[in-house]
Amino acid sequence: MTFSISARCARTGMFGIAVSSSSPCVAARCAHARAGVGVVATQNITDPRLGPKGLDLMAGGLSAPEALERLKAEAPHLEFRQLALVDSEGRTASFSGSRTLGTHRVVEGAGVVAAGNLLSSPEVPVAMVAAFEAAAAQSLGDRLIGAMRAAVKAGGEEGPVHSIGMLLVRDVAWPVADLRVDWSEGDPIEDLDRLWQRWKGEMEAYVSRALDPSKAPSYGVPGDL
Repeated sequence: MTFSISARCARTGMFGIAVSSSSPCVAARCAHARAGVGVVATQNITDPRLGPKGLDLMAGGLSAPEALERLKAEAPHLEFRQLALVDSEGRTASFSGSRTLGTHRVVEGAGVVAAGNLLSSPEVPVAMVAAFEAAAAQSLGDRLIGAMRAAVKAGGEEGPVHSIGMLLVRDVAWPVADLRVDWSEGDPIEDLDRLWQRWKGEMEAYVSRALDPSKAPSYGVPGDL
């Protein structure tokens, strides 16, 4: 029901995750990232607790592979779970339990992990990682969305996807982008891209407004002087 891509941008140090599914509100359950720490995707029959737990383990000094081994040792019902982790050094780890649904696969690259279940083809995560790595000069958000498009082009899920989300973190304590299309009967990936293109141009201004409103750009709304 789900395919995702979790990554660290080696150029900027940002972390991000994009995840799409046939079920509603997928990002609320599956996408977890923390500035300076890493990113965790928890999917298949999802346990949302594993995202914050994995981030806490990496924040405590464990690498992504070490954090994954701790999760596997301590978390219940791991045979139902699919996990992808990227840590602050770009190290990766991934896992698919024995009861992961349908055709499934995880593929790791340089600072990136693509994972999917109920896929039309095991080549879908391969295409996602290839698209991400080929677009290194682009912004992290554009690279993640490009990887999601590559997933669909490679066949995507067995059925249509209806929800998608993208989470980006960098050098501040909050997500600089937390964008979601929680249900669409059309094309949620293209819906998300339109939202991202709208947000991308203002993202830095909202960071500035939080850190020092006196130096921030104007809001550009009626009545704003």
